Amino acid sequence: MADLTDLEKQSLTEIAHPSLPEGSSLYGGTKVFPDYQAENGETYFTLVHGIAHESSVSFVAILQATRALRKGFESAIYFYGPGSLNCLATRGFPTTGTSAFPGEHNINNSLATFIAEGGKVYCCRFGLSLHGAREEDLIEGVIPTHPLDVQDALIHYARKGAIINSTYMF
Repeated sequence: MADLTDLEKQSLTEIAHPSLPEGSSLYGGTKVFPDYQAENGETYFTLVHGIAHESSVSFVAILQATRALRKGFESAIYFYGPGSLNCLATRGFPTTGTSAFPGEHNINNSLATFIAEGGKVYCCRFGLSLHGAREEDLIEGVIPTHPLDVQDALIHYARKGAIINSTYMF
């Protein structure tokens, strides 16, 4: 350990660190609302307008849509605007598929799981074009859509009575 001044030593010992041993509960575990499952024909629709890795919004939206799918909801995610970048299979450094940092492929892996389990993923072609991304760079199973489809998809799922989760980041 580096040489510490008396004040640095005093500061370190004022409060025990860590104050709780590993594994200590910091929060209660009571779930307040029932664990709802889908009723026959119910749908869950997620809109994502968030940039991959710039916040947790996009990743959490995918996790929520996956949870809804596993609860029995027909579940779909629509990426548009900068959110379209979440759908790229070409993520990686120095090569595609190689993670330059832990979690770089969380979004890719989660979308692949969502699709494999029966979820639908839509991606706006215009959102791709805004950032120079190509349609052929999409994760396998992602459905490319026309820019005018964003509004009509929202209408489609609203008319089906879907629970709509809309995330937005600019």
